[in-house]
Parts: sequence; C-alpha cells; structure tokens
Amino acid sequence: MSTPALIIEDDEDLASIFAEALHGVGFEVEHIADGRVARERLRGGMPPHLILLDMHLPHVSGAELLADIKNDERFNEAVIIITTADARMGETYGEVADFVLIKPISFVQLRDLTSRLKPREE
Repeated sequence: MSTPALIIEDDEDLASIFAEALHGVGFEVEHIADGRVARERLRGGMPPHLILLDMHLPHVSGAELLADIKNDERFNEAVIIITTADARMGETYGEVADFVLIKPISFVQLRDLTSRLKPREE
C-alpha cells in the first residue's frame, strides 16, 4: 500500500525532483503549485502522511498554509517538511515544522530523509 505525500511547490522543476525522490521510497505523490488550490485540498481531502511545503507560493503563502495545518487536528500525525531558500525563514518555522530543508535540496538528501519517515509496512 502506498503512503500519501503532498508536495506544495510552485517551481515545477523542483516539484518534479521532489516527486521522483518520494516515489523512489514508496510514497504516492500529489503535487499542487498554487497556495489557494493547496488550501482547498487541505480543507477537503484526506490528510497525507507527509507534506512538503514551500513557503513562497502564489495566492496563499506557505506560512498561512502551515497555520491552517497546525490548527486542524486531522493533520496531527502528518510529517511537515518546510522547504525554503530563506535560512532566516527556516529558523522562524523550525519549531513549528518537523523538518526544515534549505534550498537547494538535492534528490539524495530528500530521498534519504523521507525514506526514514515512511511508516513501516505491517
């Protein structure tokens, strides 16, 4: 059974690399490039096991989405990984998210981290 992951990233090239890394360790990946669309998905869909969240998104910021996620108990078990090129922003949200990755993020770095975060098959 695949484990669901949601990539919220507006850079299509990065999203493709992230998706390939997550697929490689067994995640079923959904990608959303727009903050407004992501907000609707988060409000209505099943919570993914892992959320990879860019902080700079069109229409609704990653910070706003992170607040939505943290205020919704359906996401209490979700692993939140913030991705940002802004190290200062990473420090700001480091206490709120499970992990903060500073861009550029390599395929191997993401693959190795997420392989440890995937739930063990029973």
